[in-house]
Amino acid sequence: MTAGGRKPFGTSFEDWVERQVREAHERGDFENLPGAGKPLPGLDREFSAEQWAADKARREGFDVSAMLPPPLALRREREVLLRDVHELVSEAAVRDVATDFNDRVLELYRRPADGPLVVVGLLDVEALVEAWHASRPVPADAPPAAGPPRRRWWRRRG
Repeated sequence: MTAGGRKPFGTSFEDWVERQVREAHERGDFENLPGAGKPLPGLDREFSAEQWAADKARREGFDVSAMLPPPLALRREREVLLRDVHELVSEAAVRDVATDFNDRVLELYRRPADGPLVVVGLLDVEALVEAWHASRPVPADAPPAAGPPRRRWWRRRG
């Protein structure tokens, strides 16, 4: 029976697997494997299914932030937004993103908690807009910022 074939009737699963491993070893299928003779990584830490899934997702190139519980995902999103606010294209976009984020945080607090309370701070929209403006480069050919328009009062000469 070749590897990958069906288990013969009347043979225990354990005997069948052991025979396949023995035959593969005799053929030299286990020679020169990467990592041969080296300890398995991660054996010194405690095992958890969640950590295993996250490690597997990282190795496969997936974004593990999608695996976070909603409060932790919102905290992560807040950190990223505060760090990358300068990448937004307009003040309106900054306000929209911050308002949407705050709405989702408030909605989270309105629902019953599924686990321990995780505090997620609301964004100060005006402070975020100021940070966005501060990060914008001033165009070289832009006129200096003018104050409010001057009101002209005309007097009649009489």
